Amino acid sequence: MLAAVKSVHVVDRTDVLHGRDFGSTGAYERVVAKARFVVDPNAPANSIITDLKLAPRNADGMVEFSADIYCLKPRNPQRGNGTVLFEVSNRGNKGLITMFNLASNSGADPAEPPQFGDAFLMERGFTLLWIGWQWDVPEEPGRMRLTAPKATNNGQPITGPIRAEFIPDKPATEMPLADRSHIPYKPVEGNDTAAQLTVRDRCDSARKPVARSAWQYNSGRTGITMAAGFAPGKVYELVYTTQDPVVVGLGPAAIRDFISDLKYGGPASGVNVLGDQSRFVKRAVGFGTSQSGRFLRTFLYYGFNADEQGRKVFDGVWAHVAGGGRGSFNHRFAQASRDGHPHFNCLYPTDIFPFTDLNQTDPETGLSGGILAKAAEQNVTPKVFYTNSSYEYWGRSAGLIHSSIDGQNDAPLGPDSRAYLFAGTQHGPGAWPPRVSGQFQHPGNANDYRWHMRALLVAMNDWVTSGHEPPASQIPQVAKDQLVTPGAVHFPKIPGVKTPQRPQRAYRADYGPEFRSKGIVSQEPPKMLGKPYAALVAQVDSDGNETTGIRSPAVQVPLGTYTGWNLRSKSIGAPDEIYSMVGSTFLFAKTKAERQLKNDPRPSIEERYQSKQQYLDKYTGAANDLARSGYVLESDVPRLVELAAKYWDTVTK
Repeated sequence: MLAAVKSVHVVDRTDVLHGRDFGSTGAYERVVAKARFVVDPNAPANSIITDLKLAPRNADGMVEFSADIYCLKPRNPQRGNGTVLFEVSNRGNKGLITMFNLASNSGADPAEPPQFGDAFLMERGFTLLWIGWQWDVPEEPGRMRLTAPKATNNGQPITGPIRAEFIPDKPATEMPLADRSHIPYKPVEGNDTAAQLTVRDRCDSARKPVARSAWQYNSGRTGITMAAGFAPGKVYELVYTTQDPVVVGLGPAAIRDFISDLKYGGPASGVNVLGDQSRFVKRAVGFGTSQSGRFLRTFLYYGFNADEQGRKVFDGVWAHVAGGGRGSFNHRFAQASRDGHPHFNCLYPTDIFPFTDLNQTDPETGLSGGILAKAAEQNVTPKVFYTNSSYEYWGRSAGLIHSSIDGQNDAPLGPDSRAYLFAGTQHGPGAWPPRVSGQFQHPGNANDYRWHMRALLVAMNDWVTSGHEPPASQIPQVAKDQLVTPGAVHFPKIPGVKTPQRPQRAYRADYGPEFRSKGIVSQEPPKMLGKPYAALVAQVDSDGNETTGIRSPAVQVPLGTYTGWNLRSKSIGAPDEIYSMVGSTFLFAKTKAERQLKNDPRPSIEERYQSKQQYLDKYTGAANDLARSGYVLESDVPRLVELAAKYWDTVTK
């Protein structure tokens, strides 16, 4: 029996913004629903789902589960563009509208005009879709959730090791067992003495045991308490035994089967959430940011882009700011929220081999593989975009997606893949003025890359719709000395600024003999095998701005230096470590005299531009060049220039 969207129950259906028309697309409607699924644990296509055969079955021998559905679609589907733009929810949230519509915050359930920004997505006729895929997201209104069964050993509980990490930013006496307020796997009762708490200074430092008598579980067994307290900046790690693993691989299966049902029809097509929309769905593009981008890389790696009948699920896949990572989305006791950064969520199975699209071999471990190997074998390879900020090269091992694992050579992308570095940006879009916080040392990165995202979305849709080639990849290359080790970066000697000494490293980590074959983690913490993989970042010019990638007008015609890295402040501990996901802005001095007084080697604003108008003319020229190349929309150029004028006024006042 084939997997299916068994039924869809519509919870709420309303007009978006009271029926407002969005250009030629017309009105949109919002649909909130719950989908029920069944999958056959014996079907070959489902063998990739960890522990599926250990899940409870219904009378037909099928495994049942359900997921939240949220959709914004044209009321008249004939006026849509035929593309479902599906966002993999990041920890149950929705960010698609904020990203592409330039909204300040679209929220979990957008209902007011500001939450829809400039309506970019609606005016272009996309159907926007979200499906709950993660079971352990915080229980808060509007979060997308998966309800999945637990695996058992013939009805008996399955137990295994699990690891919790805590790096406090201020003195604390309680450590949560889950990441970012998620629902934790609780420790097995009666097994408390086997749990071990350690502390260390850095991710790569030696662990020091903390006496068992020094800490205890809290009343709900969702965390531990320690009277002596947890020190800011230190890495605390608890390894304990838990039980009842959720079959987390049903999350990607839900996405696979729902998208397939929309495109090809299925048992629930006549009653699915889109109703007659399904007859007008011609293609699907999967988009994910950060955790969700890593999810899509994992989705492709395991082979989820083929449905049970071997048909292509996503026509296009866009992994945004995912770096070189995958994640905990399909193994036993997986904690999907855990990621990996230089000083945050250390050594979880995120930055693990392989990294590149095409097959590669690690000579130290003998492992071989490629992100797109399964899709190529199944003949379901989608069009792929990889977009990364500068942070991902420093903090998320992004260089590994297009270089050899020793860092000595460039590695090719797949023939239907494109990769873009947004030069001089941080993990999330920057905002003006540069953000100042007591948690990091320098003002945050103010460079907003969403203008490039809009142009690339148009390019992706053209690519999957008509086969029109997108703009060429823009990434630094080893062969041209553009992708280099951190120590080879020629960053200017800006007074009071130190460049990071410890970028994110991907390690050859051993999680146990059945991790890769069966998705079972038996070794916590993992054993380290050999040296870490290469860490490579983009080279910079004499101002400290990156020389390659899509260089925005703000980078080409700068008022300062924009980096993808920042450092933790002394107040939160570990001040030599990279602060996760935040970049820096180092504005130029206004005058030559000010620059000389500060001993800043970078020319001042008055030395660069004779007037505001000259600055704006150069900025406009850079924006127009990017528009001609497809990296910015021509219609967005006037808005970019308008913003540039405000930036000038702020910096020079």
